Amino acid sequence: MSIRRRLAAVALAATALLTACTAQQEPEELFDNGSPEPGTLRVLASSELSDMTPVLDKVEKDTGIKVRPTYMGTLDAIDMLANGKTDGRYDALWLSSNDYLRLRPDAAKKVVSETPIMSSPVAIGVKPATVKELGWQPEQVTWSQVEQAVRDGKLTYGMTDPARSNSGFSTLVSVASGLSGAQSALTDADVQKASPRLKEFFKGQKLTGSSSGWLAAAYDRRGTVDALLNYESVLKGIPELTVIRPRDGVVTADYPITSLASTDAATREDVRRLTEALRTPATQRQITSTTHRRPVVASVPPATGLDTSRRRELPFPGSRSVADGLLDAYENKLRRPSRTVYVLDTSGSMDGDRLAGLKEALNGLVGDFRHREEVTLMPFGSDVKSVSTHVVNPTDPQTGLDAIRRDSDALEAEGDTAIFTSLEKAYEQLSADRDMFTSIVLMTDGENTAGAKADDFDDFYRQLSSRQREIPVFPILFGDSDRAELTHIAELTGGRLFDAQKGSLDGAFKEIRGYQ
Repeated sequence: MSIRRRLAAVALAATALLTACTAQQEPEELFDNGSPEPGTLRVLASSELSDMTPVLDKVEKDTGIKVRPTYMGTLDAIDMLANGKTDGRYDALWLSSNDYLRLRPDAAKKVVSETPIMSSPVAIGVKPATVKELGWQPEQVTWSQVEQAVRDGKLTYGMTDPARSNSGFSTLVSVASGLSGAQSALTDADVQKASPRLKEFFKGQKLTGSSSGWLAAAYDRRGTVDALLNYESVLKGIPELTVIRPRDGVVTADYPITSLASTDAATREDVRRLTEALRTPATQRQITSTTHRRPVVASVPPATGLDTSRRRELPFPGSRSVADGLLDAYENKLRRPSRTVYVLDTSGSMDGDRLAGLKEALNGLVGDFRHREEVTLMPFGSDVKSVSTHVVNPTDPQTGLDAIRRDSDALEAEGDTAIFTSLEKAYEQLSADRDMFTSIVLMTDGENTAGAKADDFDDFYRQLSSRQREIPVFPILFGDSDRAELTHIAELTGGRLFDAQKGSLDGAFKEIRGYQ
């Protein structure tokens, strides 16, 4: 299968996930997986497990147990569990890993058993031409060599956001462990020791996102990065990449099915039967051949093409404070900073509850802005009304955050709806060539009624520089906005549509954070 056909399939799966998992209300509001039914297990699952549908269909035929999955990010799922918001709503978890869960006593006490189903290590997928240029022998590559290639300006890459994706978090832990030389569980001292090298390493990250599928599609669309860091199973789905497991070790996802303490004995028995069915040799062969994950049953060999040489399993952080400290360092110090233009519909139709909801959503988002982040608010009606840019300065973050809140509170609703004219001005605002994660967020509650038309914007976009055409637009479907119109904008610019008509505006803004 060609890369474009393969990525089209990935994108289709990602679109299905988007409906269920993005632009949502707060997780506890949206992710209610229905009432309990005999023979049906309501499972809160990591997003990438959507590729297990054929396997689960076969298990249902064999056992009569139906899995009703709800897909979301691993760390968000653990928050729900810890806060008691899975009680009575879900029968099991199926996350890529329970490593972070075990660091949280408030979450760990809510599970009673876990059984690994399959595994996939963190890996690096590199363009073959880049492997040749670097002179790498794939089986001998170390994390230090990867860092040196980045430092020399010879390697750029994409990876998912560690704060929202377990593949990103596992990659972050792998890199931190590898570069610190930690011989046991990561400590604060290890992270501190490795920080200078980590900062150099993350200068090579040019793509970010919450979704492995979106990241792969962005990699293909732009063609400007040399590699992707993700689970081996994801990278094996892109045949044109050389998949490398660093010789000094990686973190591995083991995808345990986990029973919840809030369930009854009959439900736990169904979870046990499901687990048993997934670990039969026949099902393990199906899993490894269709998903590129590795079997956990010793008698079943990994699928053809999966390297069977041994690698050290890198230690996971030994405490939640270390894990959270590593995440905080990545977000606020190590990664490239972000800049985002928020193109906000404040036309007359936004008056009343809609404008109040927008202000509330923006104010709720302020606490999530990272140090060094550049935030531009661009409210529009019949034309752009104002442009205000604020930077969250690490030495005085509160000043920038307070200014964003003041500008949000001052928004007023009036005028028509000039969507495309406003987008053009957003791109003009971002014309400077700066080394930042750059994106545009478009929120509108209606159709375009003033200024440039869709065809005008298409012509404008095609005339942008190649660097500007890499800036994605993330439209939010809200109120009476036109789905087709906003879908076209997302597809044209390489962004993604978020549906706040079925959820909440604050949920949409927060979900987009993983792409900024």
